[in-house]
Amino acid sequence: MTYRFSDDTAEMDRDLIHHWLSVESYWAVGRSREVQDAAMDGSRNFGMFDEQTGEQVAYARVITDAATFAWLCDVFVTPKVRGAGVGVTLIERIVAQLEPLALKRMMLVTKDAHGLYEKFGFAVPAEPELIMARM
Repeated sequence: MTYRFSDDTAEMDRDLIHHWLSVESYWAVGRSREVQDAAMDGSRNFGMFDEQTGEQVAYARVITDAATFAWLCDVFVTPKVRGAGVGVTLIERIVAQLEPLALKRMMLVTKDAHGLYEKFGFAVPAEPELIMARM
C-alpha cells in the first residue's frame, strides 16, 4: 500500500479522528466532539491517507504561533497500518513543513513513542526542571 500526506484541514475525517482520540487514544479518552472540533479549528492539521481507498489512516495536529514555538499533539496512527512507516512519514512531513519557520522550540508529550520522535531531533530537555504544567 502507498500513503499520501495532506495538510488540508478540509480533507481530515473529523468523525474518524474524534473516534480515534476519544475512544482509542490513551490521552484524550472521553474528549467531546465539540472540544475536538475546536482543537482542530485552532491548529494546523495533518493526515496520512490510503492512496487506493482515500481512507485516512493517521492524524496529528500542531499548535503554533508560527514564529517561536510549536506543540505537536494528538498524533494517532490507526492500528491496522502501524509498523508500515506511516507514523515516520507523518512526522517527517510535519517537521519539514515547520522547518522554514525556524522555530526556537517544538515540544510534545509521549508515553510510548520516544524512539520515533528521537529520529527527528526530539529529546528530553536539558533542564526539565524548567518545564511546568498546570493541569
